[in-house]
Amino acid sequence: MKRLLRTLVASAFACLLLPLGAGQQATAADVTATPTTAQADPIGMTSGFYTDPGSTPAVWAAANPGDGRAATIRDNIAAHPMARWFGSWSGDIGAAVGSYVGAADAADKLPVLMAYNIPGRDACGGHSGGGAGTPSAYRTWISAFASAIGSRPALVVIEPDSLGDFSCLSQAQIDERNGMLRDALAQFTAHAPNTWTYLDAGNPAWIGADTMAQHLDGAGARQAHGFTLNISNYYATGENSAYGNAINGSLSASYGYTKPYVIDTSRNGNGSDGAWCNPGGRRTGAVSQTGGGAEMLLWPKTPGESDGDCGVGAGSVAGQFLPEVAYKMIYGY
Repeated sequence: MKRLLRTLVASAFACLLLPLGAGQQATAADVTATPTTAQADPIGMTSGFYTDPGSTPAVWAAANPGDGRAATIRDNIAAHPMARWFGSWSGDIGAAVGSYVGAADAADKLPVLMAYNIPGRDACGGHSGGGAGTPSAYRTWISAFASAIGSRPALVVIEPDSLGDFSCLSQAQIDERNGMLRDALAQFTAHAPNTWTYLDAGNPAWIGADTMAQHLDGAGARQAHGFTLNISNYYATGENSAYGNAINGSLSASYGYTKPYVIDTSRNGNGSDGAWCNPGGRRTGAVSQTGGGAEMLLWPKTPGESDGDCGVGAGSVAGQFLPEVAYKMIYGY
């Protein structure tokens, strides 16, 4: 296994990950965050973040060299490290995850993976509905996911939207979902000791910070490395930082711990206009910003991939790459 253990230095955060800025004071969350059970350091084990040669913008640009937009999309989106999403479309999940993590490991890079297959997925939004058929099927799926990573370093976001959808679930469904999320965290602790796991905490306009802290704790956040904000959304980094800090304030006051958080900056360069489903006029986020307390700024969502049949993506399906949307997002119009 090709790997050199490195100390956590600023150069390891290039492009995808941003540490606290020079001279920036650490917040209470930075100092008191509860560590994961396994003291993993996937960032220190790798030489930067993995840029997926099979991402949808990379594949499109390679297949359309004569298109006037191809070079711009290749250089401004495809060349950036982004996450890969895994769900029922991935086929044999063990093989799919193992292949992806193996390619990153061979390059001595850190992959970011999104696990997106929980039963009743996207219960409120509906555009990305689906997921495993039963809790038992999900447990088998997520266990295979974690086992396929094994001891190799990785970051994994577990089930975006899953804690923001409670208003569209019954209490029995909420309890069932929390059980699945807690079990998912346990699977990664048991089978993927060098993985940092994150539960998703929605965005600043969705659920109040006190309520989201309650949701996080109920889903087992104490066992996760941290939580994510703004996945596939558009809110500015500062708004997310304030929200993340407020969640940590509630976690500390009510449960006695805090957690690191990361912000999806892939499409927040122009902030939000209040719409969440393919709004026009958005822009890729500036990776030079610090997060005001965030552990990292990532690109979990691929710029140019549709949110569903809506907005400037009318006629598309969730996850479909739309080159014109991607091109305009680079320039913010």
